[in-house]
Amino acid sequence: MISRSQSASRRAAVLSLLAGAVVAVLSFAAPGRAEASAIITWRVENPFRFFTNPKDTEAHRVAYRSLGPEQRATPVLSEERLLQANDPEGWASSMYRDTCWHNNRFKCAAYDDYINPKSHAVIFKAVGIDTPKMLSCTWLTAPRDSDQPRGKAVTQPCDEPVRFVIPYPMGAIVSVEIGGLEVAKADVKVRDILVVGMGDSFASGDGNPDVAVRFSRKRSADYSTVGLYSGLSGYPARVGPWREFGDTAFQKENARWLDQACHRSLYSEQSRTALQLAIEDPHRAVTFVGVSCAGAEITDGLFLRYKGNEWVPNPPRYSQISAVAQAQCGNSSTAAVDAPEAYHINGQVPELKDIVLRKCPQDVARKIDLVLVSIGGNDIGFSRLLANAVLSNESILRELGGWLGEVHGEAEASAELSHLGARYKALNRALHNILYMPWDESDRILLVAYPGLALQGDGSDTCGSGNAGMEVVPDFHLDRTKLRLGTWFADKLNRQMRESANTFGWTYVETHRRTFIGRGICAGLSVQGVSQVDDLRLPRKVNGVWTPYNPADYLPYASRQRWFRTPNDAFMTANFHVAAGLLTKVLKIEPLAPLQLLIASTYSGAFHPTAEGQAAIADAVVDKARAVLRKYGQGPDNSEDLAISSDDDPLALPLPDTEPKALSVKAVVSGPNDVQSGSLPPTEDGQPETKAGLAPVPAPLPSALPAPAQPSGHGPRVVPATDADIGGPAPAMTPEPAQSPSPSQPLASPPSQRQPPPVDASTQKPLPPVQSGSDNGLGEAKAILAPTQPAVGAPTPVVGGAPAADAKVPDAPLSLPPFDTKAEAARAVPGTAGLPVGGGGEGASASPVPAPPAAEPPETGALPETAIRPFAPASGGASSSP
Repeated sequence: MISRSQSASRRAAVLSLLAGAVVAVLSFAAPGRAEASAIITWRVENPFRFFTNPKDTEAHRVAYRSLGPEQRATPVLSEERLLQANDPEGWASSMYRDTCWHNNRFKCAAYDDYINPKSHAVIFKAVGIDTPKMLSCTWLTAPRDSDQPRGKAVTQPCDEPVRFVIPYPMGAIVSVEIGGLEVAKADVKVRDILVVGMGDSFASGDGNPDVAVRFSRKRSADYSTVGLYSGLSGYPARVGPWREFGDTAFQKENARWLDQACHRSLYSEQSRTALQLAIEDPHRAVTFVGVSCAGAEITDGLFLRYKGNEWVPNPPRYSQISAVAQAQCGNSSTAAVDAPEAYHINGQVPELKDIVLRKCPQDVARKIDLVLVSIGGNDIGFSRLLANAVLSNESILRELGGWLGEVHGEAEASAELSHLGARYKALNRALHNILYMPWDESDRILLVAYPGLALQGDGSDTCGSGNAGMEVVPDFHLDRTKLRLGTWFADKLNRQMRESANTFGWTYVETHRRTFIGRGICAGLSVQGVSQVDDLRLPRKVNGVWTPYNPADYLPYASRQRWFRTPNDAFMTANFHVAAGLLTKVLKIEPLAPLQLLIASTYSGAFHPTAEGQAAIADAVVDKARAVLRKYGQGPDNSEDLAISSDDDPLALPLPDTEPKALSVKAVVSGPNDVQSGSLPPTEDGQPETKAGLAPVPAPLPSALPAPAQPSGHGPRVVPATDADIGGPAPAMTPEPAQSPSPSQPLASPPSQRQPPPVDASTQKPLPPVQSGSDNGLGEAKAILAPTQPAVGAPTPVVGGAPAADAKVPDAPLSLPPFDTKAEAARAVPGTAGLPVGGGGEGASASPVPAPPAAEPPETGALPETAIRPFAPASGGASSSP
């Protein structure tokens, strides 16, 4: 018989055994379940290596992650709008200095060799583990290129991410253990691609400085108060205690650029393309080399040394091809190569007969994965065609030769276009021979088309005649007939670009041309009641009151209907002026009253895409680039969705609202009770209200400009063609009788672009009617004027008359390419600094480098060691070294 005490003892022993078994089962079961479901997600910490601060890249990655499915169809444009809604001054203003571009070299303290990375910092996280906060994970690494079989080991809670530096290109095996059992393993290899950007002002992002100019809330500026240009008063004035245009205090407040000489900014479609390719693939890193420069041509710029858009003490040292070759070498050196026979194409490109380029040894040069190119508009002198369409026939500036260059018609541009194919051929040879692009991988070269500057309706109509958006200079008046002729000619350029790309096997990017229709320079209004961002008018101070809004409230990067900078926009955004004294002392030009206004409104990026326009172009380029990378096995893998999941993403930052918040705008509506009512705040420097500017012109010029005509209704309009394709036949130039516009829906912005309600609701007025084919927002619409001296063989349409028997009908309505002046008229003054033209005007400018932030002393010193002819490329001719 078993006693009660013995029974209790046995029961205790049994329970003890059962408890031990349960503990043992649990101890093995936990890692077993984790092993069955755990995976390792990882992403490159700073995939856009051009940014030295990973937080800058992360800001863009967070914006991308927050996009919905529809927004991801155009990710760059959607991110641009989201970022700008949260930063009215522009997101680039806090990022442009922390890059791997310094002293004309792709070099920075963040990397021993920016071009040839040896490793990448990678963030890891284990997901799919039950109760990760309750367990400890041991992370182990096994680098492939190391003599040691084991790398670093870290033990920490399983819910925390871990950071390791992974060798490149060999990679490493990364595993995670729980309780001594391996629960997950990953083969980690970062895909680092080299993206190169070359080209002109459309590629550099001209018109979109990384830091825009700021204007005084109270102060105004006078450019001339006497003589012929006596009405040039009451203009927006920069902040600061400056006394005259171009003095030291004035230059200190210049717009800031990633590259000042070339007007290259982070907003450019090339940098945005590279950035997007980096942030959308968690396992990819992008090394970006951008050398595009406003004013560049294939000859003067890509092959020959070109010193850029502003006169700076340290201009570009090499041509763009040589600069890329130098970058390919990393920390190694290039050698000079003399190969003229390969590039002048039997004398078809005479500028390249004595060409000398830099070349990196092939066993050292890093392979380029993508080359983004935007070039050709300056080669055919399209700025001179644009000057022909914009400068009024009575303009004194036209007498001077357009934007201090020449005013060309179709005949002159046709002569230049006939040589463009040979120039593209020379470029193709250089890309393969100098930069080692494989001949059987020519589609890695992406040639980007120019979007339409003034296309309306279905793409077959253009902006009408008038000066809306360009009244900053009284000589500006857009002529519709000349614009249509230029637009027709632009299509010839586009066809030549497409033909050359197909011939050489390049990838041609042109899908963005359609998205620009209706978003040209005349997309906006010049009436009371329109939102500030879509108001085409320039703020002017009249009788002590700013109209239509205070310039201090101007938003350079707000979302707008127009995707091109008007001359008014350019004046308000970059506001380039020539340094004091250089006009007369160096450039040998007499001080004409409107000259600074002309420079400030054109050389500042007029007629160039806004940041939104650059983003729209980048979306088209990204789409093509993805396809090319996938073709060569460089596309994303299947882990992307895991890595960018908002729940599983390691080190994810708090996401902003997907719908951008309305911007706080003080002056969004113009009207009788504008924002200037009441007392005005003091100026930034604490001084009383003053008017600053140039000294009055002592004597008027011999002739006078005609007084502006009063609005007289709408002139003839062109009937749109039935073919909506921008590559289809051109519309017939048949005018219709003048008619008044009919009521239509008011212009509205998408929800993400709308501005806040006006301050005073009583001043709101319904928007004026907008009619397809009419002069939308252009103010006075004058009758279309036929050119007085049509070029021989030119398809010059004559409104109201029968077409000539030998006149050719344009093949298609076209898009207007860039415009960078090559001033032949100014060659008589050798050895001087050139001035740029808005949109990539040729020649270096006469402006010193703007002073850096207050923490750094202003740069001083003598002028550049080389003087160049005014308003022309800085190459100095075909004999210039690269």
